[in-house]
Amino acid sequence: QVQLVESGGGLVQAGGSLRLSCAASGRTFNIYAMGWFRQAPGKEREFVAAINWSGSSTNYADSVKGRFTISRDNAKNTVYLQMNSLKPEDTAVYYCAQDRGGIIHTNDARYDYWGQGTQVTVSS
Repeated sequence: QVQLVESGGGLVQAGGSLRLSCAASGRTFNIYAMGWFRQAPGKEREFVAAINWSGSSTNYADSVKGRFTISRDNAKNTVYLQMNSLKPEDTAVYYCAQDRGGIIHTNDARYDYWGQGTQVTVSS
């Protein structure tokens, strides 16, 4: 059974940084793309970033491009989201997800497994 466990969320002031981690277990990690999504109160879940199976390709939502960086360590079965220059509008529950295959997708319907989420709150 696949498990994804996020950590690293918290409360930070605007302009600050956080690093989210997502540890995966239950199936071979290094053949699946991974993604980060977020959901703010009263809003739909939205794509944030994704990385392919090898880490050679990434994709970002326009709203986070240049501020967030997704990376992965296949030896540790972990994907990361480095978030810099945080804004109040980044406040949301952040979820990591594992794709059905190895290439990047932005559509959440392509992702088979989801973590429980970690809260990120950015104060102004």
